[in-house]
Amino acid sequence: GGDRGYSGAVRMAGEAALRVGAGLVSIATHPDHAAVLNLDRPELMCHGVENAEQLSSLLENVDVIVVGPGLGQSKWAIELFVAAIKAEKPLVVDADGLNLLAHTPEKRANWVLTPHPGEAARLLNCGTATVQHNRFAAIGTIQAKYDGIVVLKGSGTLIASSEELAVSTTGNPGMASGGMGDVLAGVIAGLISQGLSPKDSAQQGVYLHGMAGDLAAEQAGERGLLASDLMPYLRQLVN
Repeated sequence: GGDRGYSGAVRMAGEAALRVGAGLVSIATHPDHAAVLNLDRPELMCHGVENAEQLSSLLENVDVIVVGPGLGQSKWAIELFVAAIKAEKPLVVDADGLNLLAHTPEKRANWVLTPHPGEAARLLNCGTATVQHNRFAAIGTIQAKYDGIVVLKGSGTLIASSEELAVSTTGNPGMASGGMGDVLAGVIAGLISQGLSPKDSAQQGVYLHGMAGDLAAEQAGERGLLASDLMPYLRQLVN
């Protein structure tokens, strides 16, 4: 992830994966900012990638891939998205990864899709109001269309597999700020990397993410809550 001007999203996803226990996290991002992306978090290994060939070599030994945070929809983004999908590794697809998937729908059993209502609407080719009118119906349709695990973010985040539907009871309105979804994607991927199933990673990841947001809000209030404020609480909770 992380096209020009959008480096923060993939940076937060990477740190979130580390904070919930992933041992090694590599970020594949645009060459323009790869060298400075980890200045305040040197544990993240950052790679500037120009094309799918460079990305594919990085993906050979990974356990799970997050694709989409800050990715954009440029020619560069599309090429990297296709390479990530072809890697046949467990995937967490977020943000522009979902927007690109909406253009070329396919089914995968081993991915977690994490749309907010707007992205869900694009996946279903309908309006956001339709999604919000019946979130349960919307997530069921997305899961049937794309398979895998689907997380429909929002008040009362829903997590659907082909067998069951879960509703999260954590989270607060202060979490409706930029970057929260990127952190969630990293949390889910970090749990998958430690051996949890995609379904368990999605369910527990959503719960942990929301609880971290609640603890952060208790400390200083909901207004002005930032995605990066969740990091110390994620580490505390996962332990």
